[in-house]
Amino acid sequence: MSRVFTHEEVVAQLWSGMTLGIGGWGSRRKPMSLVQAILDSDLQDLTVVSYGGPDVGMLCAAGKIRKLVFGFVSLDSIPLEPNFRKARQSGALEVVELDEGMFLQGLRAAAWKLPFLPTRVGIGSDVMRTNPEIKTISDPYGGPDLVAMPALSLDAAIVHMNRADSHGNAQYLGPDPYMDDWFCMAADKAYVSCEKLGLEDTCSHRFLLNASMVKGVVEAPGGAGFTECVPDYPRDEAAQKAYAKGAK
Repeated sequence: MSRVFTHEEVVAQLWSGMTLGIGGWGSRRKPMSLVQAILDSDLQDLTVVSYGGPDVGMLCAAGKIRKLVFGFVSLDSIPLEPNFRKARQSGALEVVELDEGMFLQGLRAAAWKLPFLPTRVGIGSDVMRTNPEIKTISDPYGGPDLVAMPALSLDAAIVHMNRADSHGNAQYLGPDPYMDDWFCMAADKAYVSCEKLGLEDTCSHRFLLNASMVKGVVEAPGGAGFTECVPDYPRDEAAQKAYAKGAK
């Protein structure tokens, strides 16, 4: 059964007030065409969970985000995402800033249907001071106290991959899978945009997503631009600089 959707059909599955995970990493392989479809919709009051880049910045600029859960928000070659910075400094959104490792443990806990996962990450850092709702737990085997990182459960996730088939199996062809599989497994339903429908037979080791993780697939050539989606294309640095300049 084909799971090929349009951008509009994906957005029709989302709703205001939901918790939405966005895959990719900084300004790398972000599902920007799906983000644009959200920007063009009437969705609002979102809780966004992301290793953030321009996806977060654009949604902040449009006033779509109520709460942001993040490990960082960066354009990579431009260290701080300017629209996010403006929203953060103005107090326009509620924020939960996490260490990158804590963030990953939160996704894993949600994927494994656990309320939390223990981790050493965050111990002794200001992350615990600024997030007093995150508790520590005693090691029942006599070791040191650990952070009990709560599950980052998602209503839906959107990610972008290099290739996918009509059933939701998907490949990354670049050097890094990022955490896209964990975003999909942490979500009640996940949608993947891809550069091209059709899998690369010589890259079977690059499978990251399978049909059990994915509800819908959107073919979107250039769908990560202006972020990079190697080897299909690099980041469009000129477009990114223009975007950052416009934010100022």
